Order: sequence, then structure tokens, then C-alpha cells
Amino acid sequence: MNSVIVVGGGIIGMLSALELLRSGFTVSLVDRQPFGRESSWAGGGIISPLFPWRYPDPISHLARASQQIYPQLIAELSEATGIDPEFLPSGMLALGDYPDEEPLVWARRLGIDMQPVERDRIEQIEPGTAEQYSRGFWFPSVHQVRNPRLVRLVTSYLQQTPVKCYPNHEVSRLLVEQQRALGVQFASGDRLHADAVVIAGGAWTGQLLQDYPIDVSIRPIKGQMLIIHAKPGVVQRITLAQDRYLIPRADGRVLVGSTTEDKGFDKTIDDEVRDALCQFAVDTIPALGDYPVEHHWSGLRPGSSQGIPVIAQHPVVSRLYINAGHYRNGLVMAPASARLLAQIVGRQTPILDPLDYLAANPVKVARKQSTPRG
Repeated sequence: MNSVIVVGGGIIGMLSALELLRSGFTVSLVDRQPFGRESSWAGGGIISPLFPWRYPDPISHLARASQQIYPQLIAELSEATGIDPEFLPSGMLALGDYPDEEPLVWARRLGIDMQPVERDRIEQIEPGTAEQYSRGFWFPSVHQVRNPRLVRLVTSYLQQTPVKCYPNHEVSRLLVEQQRALGVQFASGDRLHADAVVIAGGAWTGQLLQDYPIDVSIRPIKGQMLIIHAKPGVVQRITLAQDRYLIPRADGRVLVGSTTEDKGFDKTIDDEVRDALCQFAVDTIPALGDYPVEHHWSGLRPGSSQGIPVIAQHPVVSRLYINAGHYRNGLVMAPASARLLAQIVGRQTPILDPLDYLAANPVKVARKQSTPRG
């Protein structure tokens, strides 16, 4: 194989295109709109899963590998483009003790840098925290990035590379003959051919694969968020509580999120959610009640079983690959997911066990597959 088409221009698709290029492939990147306009833009930008002890190990492994890749990746791309994505070492404070979930057991088992803290230490870490919180867990090494700026950074960098970019090109169907992917057809009727196709379509992956479905259901899960126009220092750390979060930006703005709503492709927002997010923000950092809400929006996450993404060849169609289903952690896991995908396509030694991210149970694959994998 020499050429690959990546369908989906979010952070997963863009970094997949970059990793494939660096693995020696000729790469085309396609999206139905400008790159990075969906969940890559809409999310919070925490480079860690929320309440990370709640996730299966395959997610923890991808997150940790990505955390190791991000600093060098962002430094390299920023130097080449001059764009600062605000990759900041904010640290992450999870308020509460969660005795039934045993966070400390999880952290010790995986070697995670996490410290239990009580009220005095909480006040040092985040002085504005409401008095009701007397215990928590501190992750000093967690970074954040400003999503729209990261999207702009990666897009700008790709434009400097040989990757052929096709924004605003909607794919109407995959081109498959004799159970082998040959390319894509656009809504315009034009066709683009390649030796392999990667589907990185986020919440739209199921639609792109509707003629060649996989066992893992990838569907849209709406999340509503808002931003409070505060001043620098009002919130200093990424702060988690009550299954929600606050993210302080460098300019003082604070992101507040988020809901998880299984409502299909509905992206409407509502005042009830807005009020609930505002109440959470004030309950956690009372000083936020002095500042206005600047914006309220929603995005569609690619939900999947337990949030474990599919990073694999299609179980039936040869040379059709999938990198999707990252749910709430697409940006968190993007660099390692892209690298693993490129290693699978290029038949290189993988950084993680590919069996953790299959598109189907291997027994089912053996029964269904009608042609050898290419």
C-alpha cells in the first residue's frame, strides 16, 4: 500500500493523516466541512479522562501514551506555524473522596501521579473552592489545551505538508469491490481512489459505515457546555466535582461542562441545562457567580461501548480501517490513537496491544470474514 484516504477532519483524523504521512504513505484528508468543526472544537481540552479511575485500562493506556506524545508534538507544530494552542500545566483537582471507587488502588496499580488531599491542601491548590469540599485527589501533571487553537495549529501544519486536504467534501459512499476498499465517492459524484481508507468520522462514523456495519455501535452523544467570562486567577486549576468540570483558560475565562445526552444528531441547547451548569460552577467556586456567561453551545461526541475506541481494520472489508468511538476522550487519546492506527496500517510494531481496540469480537470476525485481510 502506498496511498491512504482519511475520512474525517477532526483531531483524530488530522493526527492520523500526519502519522500516516510520517510512516511513508501518500495521504488525502477529507471532511464534509472545514476541519475540526465538531467535537474537536466543542470539547474542553483536558489532557486526561475525567475521573480517570472510572475507565477501562485500554482508555488509560491510550491516555497515558498521548500525554507522553503531546509535549513534543505541540512544540514541533507550534515552532513550524507560530500558533500557540495554550498547552498549559494546569493540574487537575477532583473534589470528593469516592470510597466505593477506590481511586488510590487504581493509581497505584497503573503508576499514576495522583495525591489524596484534604481541606488545607485543597485551599492551597484552588483557593476559591467552596467549603463543602474537604477531600479530593490532585493530579499535578495534567495539562490542558485550548481546542479551537489546537485545531488551527494542526490544520495549519498539515497545509505545510504533502497531505492533500479536501475540506467541504462530503463523502456519499465508500468505494468497495470484492470486499476491498478502493476509495470514496463525494456527494458531487466525483471519486477519490487510494490503496486504503481510514474512517475517522467521529459521531458520523456509523453513517459512513452504514453499508459495512461493525459490531461496535458508534453513535452521537450530545454535550452542552458554557463559558464564563471571569478574570485570571478566579479559577486556577482544572476542577472536577459532581461529574462535571471547570477549566480555567489563560485569559481568565472558565469553561463549564458538561451534559451527556443520547438524542441523536440534535445539537440544540436549552436554558434548563444552562442554569444547571451555572449552578454547578457557583456551588464549586462561589466567586464565579460574579461573572457573566459569555457563550453556551453543544457538541456531539462519538459514543461507544465503555468509551473504548475502535482502532482496527474492518472485520470484513479489506484495507478499510477505523479510528473512531473515543466518546469523551478523543482529544485526550488522539496522538496515541493516530500512532497506533498508522502502525496497524503500515504493519509496524504497535505501541499498544491492538486487540484492545478491535471492531468486533475475533470469533465473530472469523465467522463473518469472506476474504483474506489485505
